[in-house]
Amino acid sequence: MTRKEFLQQAAIGSIGMAASAGSGDPPAVYPVPPLARKRDSRRSLDFVQNEKILRHLQKHGVRNVVYGGNAFLYHITMAEYAELVDWASGFTREMSIIPGVGPSYGRAMDQAPLIRKHRFPSVLVLPCADPRDATGLETGLREIAEACGVPLSVYIKHEADFGPDREAGLDAVARLVDAKVCESIKYAVVRKDPHDDAYLSSLLRRVPAARVISGIGERPAVVHLRDFKLAGFTTGSGVLAPRLSRELFEACARRDYAAAEEIRRAFLPFEDLRDAWGAAPVLHAGVEASGLAETGPISPFVSSLPAAQFEQLRPVARALLEKNG
Repeated sequence: MTRKEFLQQAAIGSIGMAASAGSGDPPAVYPVPPLARKRDSRRSLDFVQNEKILRHLQKHGVRNVVYGGNAFLYHITMAEYAELVDWASGFTREMSIIPGVGPSYGRAMDQAPLIRKHRFPSVLVLPCADPRDATGLETGLREIAEACGVPLSVYIKHEADFGPDREAGLDAVARLVDAKVCESIKYAVVRKDPHDDAYLSSLLRRVPAARVISGIGERPAVVHLRDFKLAGFTTGSGVLAPRLSRELFEACARRDYAAAEEIRRAFLPFEDLRDAWGAAPVLHAGVEASGLAETGPISPFVSSLPAAQFEQLRPVARALLEKNG
């Protein structure tokens, strides 16, 4: 693919997201659902249950979906990944679905031909914990974007994700944004106090806030949208309560931050358990405990919640689903 062809395809991806915004959907709320599996010997992907989750989101006015860490795509096999993107492509006319790729360079390049077969607006690049530096990552991400034929959403989960030189890493991210290789940034560096985030401030000196999405759910969402002017937020708990997530974003958009804080409080009991026991395993279990869908087992290297924790989670998950209405 030539650079001209890549930029034309990137423009198509951007238009696809704008079209979603134009349909009345909030373009800045991005649920990140779990990936339901059957209780068979292979833990097969259960697309009947996965569709239940998508239809729940759609019913409550949210049509932007990211399959990433909550779906444990770090550990998915290539055969399962092919099944997932083939299935997800069937919803791309009615929803904006962003699959994750990676986290390694080789895995992302192997996944790229599968992405090119379909019309996804972009792909989320899962953060890599292996040896890396800013220059090497920039080179690899440019090649991944070209191989996929769509722009990237870059996931920043830790300050060292782009190598030990933090400022060089942010410079690399900025160049990717300027070159339209990176369409958006999922910013998910956890802070004890989200108001105090020099690294995020440094990022925003390099890239427009409109390109950055808060990536840690509802807990810091109001601060990120109000104080840092980020474009929106991803959500795990919003898989259970998409209407509430949408209303939280809408309250921030109209600068009614008191209303936004009131809505945010509804998520905190579930978010507290996610912080205590593991964000992705609790969401996976919580969707089933709530009665929304049967998510089944989790693939190795992660284990399902113990029975006692599942029972403690059940009323919290059900309460959040019921508050959604």
